[in-house]
Amino acid sequence: MKYYYLIIALILLSCCSVFAQKDTMMIRISEIEIDSNYLEAYKAILKEEASASMQIEPGVISIYPMYQKEHSTQVRILEIYADREAYESHLKTPHFQKYKTTTLKMVKSLKLVDMGAMDPETMPEIFRKLKEK
Repeated sequence: MKYYYLIIALILLSCCSVFAQKDTMMIRISEIEIDSNYLEAYKAILKEEASASMQIEPGVISIYPMYQKEHSTQVRILEIYADREAYESHLKTPHFQKYKTTTLKMVKSLKLVDMGAMDPETMPEIFRKLKEK
């Protein structure tokens, strides 16, 4: 019976830790307009940067680039970081610095929109479903 209480306590502690971590997540949508003359080059550089961020940085949960179907120069990036520290660390990485410096002339406008999660408990479900496909 004493192990039962120990297991319950461990489960509660891990749940609290997960919920606390979700409260500190940093979520952002980057709204970017690209000069059409540089679109293909920009996409290649962004793809490389996003891939490196996801593979190398444990605090990067998502760098998910998208474009508007009717306006391909309108790019959006869903960025999710474990916390502000992970974001600050990301900005200092060589792959992000390369992305930022090489795409400067390609970007016509950039707007960073900080977001808040309305239902952070669902996020692990989304990623679990992606793994199953």
